[in-house]
Amino acid sequence: MVSTIIIDIEDPESLDARGCLEQYFEELCIRFSAGFDPAADGDVGAATFRSPLGAFLVARRLSRAIGCGGLHRVETRVGEIRRLWVARDSRQLGVGRALLRRLEDEARRMAIETIRLDSHRVLVEAHSLYRAEGYQEVAPFNASPYAHVWFAKLLG
Repeated sequence: MVSTIIIDIEDPESLDARGCLEQYFEELCIRFSAGFDPAADGDVGAATFRSPLGAFLVARRLSRAIGCGGLHRVETRVGEIRRLWVARDSRQLGVGRALLRRLEDEARRMAIETIRLDSHRVLVEAHSLYRAEGYQEVAPFNASPYAHVWFAKLLG
């Protein structure tokens, strides 16, 4: 099914990117017992997801935006993935894995050697994906109130 998915770099403020992010934030509000506030999560802003500082991806199936993910540089050789999300009706199609791998490719193009991300304890399906893709749990690297598990991966 992943062959029917198209993933493009897109402006993080495009209509489809904003639509994906709104759905992502709505889902987190439901799944997190205390809700979710993007401002409290240390939101880095759209500019950091634009070249040369980063990249923002939107996944589409049959022209419908069904997922997204952002990458931004935090240090010279360190990048961070944020806002990785796939629409509920498009899960189990390999979209999350495809987005993650494409974000890693973008990181390599930016000469990033280590990529990291954080996650909330209830997002166990995401944790499984990260581990399957070679991410290792690491010590906390931020103070996000929504982060309970931190991951990193050395890119080859």
